[in-house]
Amino acid sequence: MKIFKKISVCTLFSLLVLTSLHVIPTFATPIDVNGGVMNEYEYSEVFFLTGEPITFSGKATITEKESKNILTRTYRFTLTGDKENPKYRDAKLTRSLNYVANVNEHEGKGQTTSQFEVKSYSEKVTISKDTYTLADYQYSEGRVADNLPASTFYSGNMVGRKIYKYINGSTKDEEIITVHLNGRNMGYKNFWGATETQLMDSEIVTPKGSAFITSKASDSKSRVMVYEPFDPSISSFTGGHSVISSSDMVSEYTYNIPFGAGKGKLELQKKNVPLVKRLIVPKFRDLNRHQAKDSIEKLYSLGIFDENSQFFSPNTPMQRYQYTIGILKAVDLRVLEEPKKSKVPRVPIFKDLSTKDPDYMYIESAVEQGIITGVTPDLFEPDSPITRVQAIAILVRALGMEGRAPSPGFKTHYVDDYKISAWAKDSVYVATELGLVKGTEQNYFNPKQPLTRAQAALLTSRFLDFLENDLKQNYRDDILFQ
Repeated sequence: MKIFKKISVCTLFSLLVLTSLHVIPTFATPIDVNGGVMNEYEYSEVFFLTGEPITFSGKATITEKESKNILTRTYRFTLTGDKENPKYRDAKLTRSLNYVANVNEHEGKGQTTSQFEVKSYSEKVTISKDTYTLADYQYSEGRVADNLPASTFYSGNMVGRKIYKYINGSTKDEEIITVHLNGRNMGYKNFWGATETQLMDSEIVTPKGSAFITSKASDSKSRVMVYEPFDPSISSFTGGHSVISSSDMVSEYTYNIPFGAGKGKLELQKKNVPLVKRLIVPKFRDLNRHQAKDSIEKLYSLGIFDENSQFFSPNTPMQRYQYTIGILKAVDLRVLEEPKKSKVPRVPIFKDLSTKDPDYMYIESAVEQGIITGVTPDLFEPDSPITRVQAIAILVRALGMEGRAPSPGFKTHYVDDYKISAWAKDSVYVATELGLVKGTEQNYFNPKQPLTRAQAALLTSRFLDFLENDLKQNYRDDILFQ
C-alpha cells in the first residue's frame, strides 16, 4: 500500500508552510455569505435590512476542524455600527453560525466533493430601539475540487433563505423580513498562492417592497519573490531574495433599494501585514550580464536548483533528471512513500534510476500522478538533455490542463507544427495559450531542441509567475473589475 507524504524541499518551504498567516484558512475563503472583509485586527461588512447600507465592524473568529470526512466550520461575530455616523454608532450585531459538510474523496479521479448545510445559527441586530432577530436559516452549498499536482481548482454554488423577525422599538410593531440567497464561488490553491471569489445575489423581501443586493467578495493570499539590494560596497555578496507572503480581502456591494437608499455601490478592503522570509544568497561567477541571471539566482535561492559549484554553466544542456526534480520541488509535490514496516526492497520504477537517490521519490510520485514518463517503459535517461517539448509537457501535466486543448486533429500555429509529436501537441497548445511558452521570431517552436540550463531557468521562473500572479488575475481581478 502506498501513502502520500510531504517531503520538505528545503528550510524555506518548511518555514512558509508552518508560518502561514494565522487568520487565513488553508484555502483563501471569503467570510460567510455577507460580503465581509477581514484582517488580523478587524472584520467589516455592510448590513442592508433597514433599507440603508450600514457598515458594521468588530471581531470575527473562525474555527474549522475535520474528522472522519466531516468538516465543521464555525463563525462568531461581535460587531458595532459605524463610529463616524452618529445615527448608527451604537448599533450592535452579534452572530453565531455553525456549518457542517460531508467531504467525499473520489479515489482514482483526484477529485473531492463536499456538501455544506447550516447546523445551528443565531443573529441579532440592534439599531437604536429596533431589533432584527434571525428566526430561521436554511442553507445548502455544494463544492467540487480538482486536486492536481501543481494546483487545486474548485468551484461551488449555494442557495439559502434567512427569515428575520423585525420589532419596531417605538411602536412595538412586528414584521417578517425574508432574504433569499443565491451564489457561487470559484477558487484555486497552490504552494504559491490561493484565491477564492464569491458572487452572491440577495433579494430582501419586506412589507415595504423588495431590495436587491449583489456582493462580490474575494480573499487572496500569495507568495512572491523580491530582490533585496545590499548597499555597502565591501561585502561578500551584493544582494539577495526575500519571499513576501501577503493576503488581503476585497469586497464590492451593488444595491438597489427602492423603498430606501435607492441605487448605489460600496467597496471594502482589508490587508494583512506581510510576512518576510530571507533566502540563501547565490554566488555564481559566470552569470554576469546573462539574460537568465535573475531567474537562475531566484531558483537557486528557493532550493529548486541545488548547485555546489561557483559556476552554473548556463549554456550547457539541462539534464532530464535535474529539470524534472526542480519542477516537482517548485510545486511542492506530495510524494509517495512505502509504509515503514515494509521489509520488501524497493524496486526502481526505471532501470537507470537508484532508489537510494535522495530525490528518487519525486520521480516515482510524478509517474504515479501522470506528470512524467520515461523515454521507454524501462528507461528514464536521467542524464540526457531535456527537450523543449518534454519540458513543456511536464509543466502542463502538473497543472492538469492537457484537456483544455481542442479535439484531436488540431494544429498549433507554429510553422514546424508537423515536428511536434502527437503525445505532446495538447501540452504545447495549452502552454502557448497560457503564455508559458512562445516560438522564435520566425514562429518556430523547435520541439526537439535541447534546453540549456539558462533556458530551463527562464521557463521555470515563468511557470512560477503563472502560479503566483496569472491565476490570481484570472480568479479575482478579471471577475471583480471587469
